[in-house]
Amino acid sequence: MANVLGIIAEYNPFHNGHLYHLEKSKKDTNSSYTIAVISGNFTQRGSTSLVDKWSKAQMAINNGVDLVIELPVLYSISSAENFADGAIKILDSLKIVDFISFGSETPNLQILDHIAEIFYTEPKEYKALLSIELDKGLSFPKARENALIMYLNDQKNVKSILSSPNNILAIEYLKAIKRNNSKIKPYTIGRFESDYNSKNFNGNIASSTAIRNIVKNGGFNILPRLLPQSSFSMLVKNIKTGHIVPDISTFEKEIIFILRKMTINEIKALPDVSEGLEYAIKDAANSCNSAIEFLNIIKSKRYTTTRIQRIMLYALLGITKKDMEVSKKINPYIRVLGFNEKGKYLLSEIVKANPKLNIITSVKKFIDSNKNRNLDLMLSKDIWATNTYTIAYDNDSWGNLDFTHKLIIE
Repeated sequence: MANVLGIIAEYNPFHNGHLYHLEKSKKDTNSSYTIAVISGNFTQRGSTSLVDKWSKAQMAINNGVDLVIELPVLYSISSAENFADGAIKILDSLKIVDFISFGSETPNLQILDHIAEIFYTEPKEYKALLSIELDKGLSFPKARENALIMYLNDQKNVKSILSSPNNILAIEYLKAIKRNNSKIKPYTIGRFESDYNSKNFNGNIASSTAIRNIVKNGGFNILPRLLPQSSFSMLVKNIKTGHIVPDISTFEKEIIFILRKMTINEIKALPDVSEGLEYAIKDAANSCNSAIEFLNIIKSKRYTTTRIQRIMLYALLGITKKDMEVSKKINPYIRVLGFNEKGKYLLSEIVKANPKLNIITSVKKFIDSNKNRNLDLMLSKDIWATNTYTIAYDNDSWGNLDFTHKLIIE
């Protein structure tokens, strides 16, 4: 069989930078087929997807992806480590993926892999340094950065590498490949567009953050030069029908309501809540009525904005520490969102390579036949995430779309 390329992405939305990465990855790895594992309606940095997961799947297929698989919400809004681990477990379980390609600000795979090896094996000296830094009250990312600087005695390079969000995800993908003993070969492409969080853009390239900001502020005349035509058309369709959800603030009242209603112990049971943070969350929820106020009250050198936003999503979606632990212990199902003719062929090859794999093309059929409680739990969170997401639509806020929405087939 010809080479199969795996890509892990949010495509929020699919823009020219994504197209460049996809086409260059195919060429450089000599791959004839591409499988993308994408986040659904909520994202890893603790926010909403601008458009729904089927629209994102349509954008990806229109631009050259053959098979699109959803990353379950228990992974897609988790830490970078669990996000990467869930996605790699999915790609590895297919048994046909040869390469995984990801973008990184540091295109030197050897350096990234060396750091991943340290984070994965945690040598005794490094682990001791990490413990010291955490005891200072620093956030885990900052403590890890400081420990690595001291362990490698290389402040300049380490600081540069770990201050870049895509480098961090790349390192986590490499860690996950090691943890799962996967034979998938990693490949990285240097990002040439704006930083992920940048709101600026040059020429026809902009970050996803910049594009979402443009949509939020109504600068639609700029969008055609930043998105492939098919992505632009899909985005405009969603805007006209009132089916866009710009960011987490869309749900700010619901989140604050839920947190006010929750007990201290219920808040304590949310992932990423530790060391008495539940009391600060409860106090903040009782004293404000907006996401910005809430974040400003709680964020600190130990608790980053992204971490707090993820906690807000956990509350909104009813996700607990126990749920997250389940996601770490199991191999997830393969939830198909869409495919083209080549993707249809890939599915047949996947079934041949791993006949016992749980592949979902019909949610109802899977629920009726599945006997694995952990997979039931994981799928129930995906269904609830979609039902919650559509509440934010201006029109046609239907529930149960996971049962009724058709697969994207081209």
